[in-house]
Amino acid sequence: MRTVKFAAKGRMAMTQRKKALEEAALALGEMREALARAGITLPSLRLDTALYADVNPRPLVELGRCNVETARKITHALRSEAGE
Repeated sequence: MRTVKFAAKGRMAMTQRKKALEEAALALGEMREALARAGITLPSLRLDTALYADVNPRPLVELGRCNVETARKITHALRSEAGE
C-alpha cells in the first residue's frame, strides 16, 4: 500500500515537473518570437532547468548577456510598448 502511495506521488510530481517545463518552454518561445519581431536576438536565451528538480519545480528563462546596442533595442521596444 505504501509503495502505491509513493508511486502516485511520484507520478504527480512528474506531471508537475512536466507542466512547469512546458510552461517555461512556451514562455521562452513567446519571448523569442516577440524579440524577433522587434529585430532583437539574444543568443544566450534559453531555459535554465537547475531548479527543475526541486520539489516545486521552477525552471527559469535565462536571458543571458547582450551588447549595448541590443540592450538599447530592448529598452526602446519596452518603452514603445509602454507608450513612452
